[in-house]
Amino acid sequence: MKAKKTGDKIDELLNRGVDKVYPSKEALEKILRSGKKLKLYQGFDPTGAKLHIGHMVGLRKLAEWQALGHHVIFLIGDATGMIGDPSGKTEARKMLTREVVLKNAENYKIQAGRILRFKGENPAEIKYNSEWLDSLSGLEFLQIAGHLSFQQVIKRDLFQERTKQGQDVFMNEFLYPVMQAYDSVAMDVDLEIGGSDQMFNMLMGRKLMRHMLGKEKFVMTLQLLTDSQGKKIGKTEGNAIALDDRPENLFGKIMAFPDEVLTRCFECLTNMPIDEIKKKDAMTNKKRLAFEIVKDLNNESAARQAQENWENTFQKRQIPGETEEIKGTGGLGATLVSEKIVASMSEWRRLVEEGAVKKLTEKGEERIINFKIEASSGVYKIGKHRFIKIK
Repeated sequence: MKAKKTGDKIDELLNRGVDKVYPSKEALEKILRSGKKLKLYQGFDPTGAKLHIGHMVGLRKLAEWQALGHHVIFLIGDATGMIGDPSGKTEARKMLTREVVLKNAENYKIQAGRILRFKGENPAEIKYNSEWLDSLSGLEFLQIAGHLSFQQVIKRDLFQERTKQGQDVFMNEFLYPVMQAYDSVAMDVDLEIGGSDQMFNMLMGRKLMRHMLGKEKFVMTLQLLTDSQGKKIGKTEGNAIALDDRPENLFGKIMAFPDEVLTRCFECLTNMPIDEIKKKDAMTNKKRLAFEIVKDLNNESAARQAQENWENTFQKRQIPGETEEIKGTGGLGATLVSEKIVASMSEWRRLVEEGAVKKLTEKGEERIINFKIEASSGVYKIGKHRFIKIK
């Protein structure tokens, strides 16, 4: 009975949210069913201050491996992050300083700890790729790069597109896949996990391991979360949902997801049986999805409170706190000053600069950043506790 349960978990591990496995899913399954424990990792370049919901897919998959007793490495690409992965970029990234990257990395560790266990039984290991990349001499790096050919690297779709459009491919971008590939060699891993958009880099690592260590590394690519325009939900595309967003904002942003992405989100971000989802309507499913994600990233109490707040505000149209109702005339700042809600226009500018003026939307609280914004109808939050309704 116990073996059957483990088998079910292995099947879930290899299929749920998974795009492809190299060289094959069957080969990896055979090793897993033999009882062998693997060393695996996913790399995270700290090019931004926060992990987003797209990262949650990989973190959850790492947590699945961890729960089955495998050695999981949470790799922080502090060296590669200074360059930045050119994936999905039509122009070169701006180089980051080590100080900025390390500051971001500290945030990543805290946020990843919402999903992975870094303490207790079988803790996930944290590594930085500067441990080996910083110590390489120029000659040593060229010897590593010599295991891969120009033709192999230039085949990358991104480089082909840039070349066709007459745009430059800079050498740091060209060599980035080599740096990332060497991570696998330096850690001598059995498996690498990443989004399907990272397939090229991960397969480079597979080739490099074969040449340098005579070892076959498995690669598991995961499905990407996409919005209604088919773009990734992540920091690169400018539509990020951070893992440490306030529960109310997180719940509201998920409720704004288009209906067509719900099934994939349930598959990649929850443990719920997909058959259950197909029996429910879209609104019920969105609430359940938002609840499960907020609960997993925070706790059940926070999820219940966030759901209650969303339902009261956007379904029952109950506005939280004491609310004043005024008529909007012209600019929002001038309206609030004339109604003596804000003392002066200079006070209005200060509130906007401090992020203390927000409009309630279906996605949550939308920060007002334009001083000259018109006083359109809706509910606005001024400061922490004051709500104004404009007719």
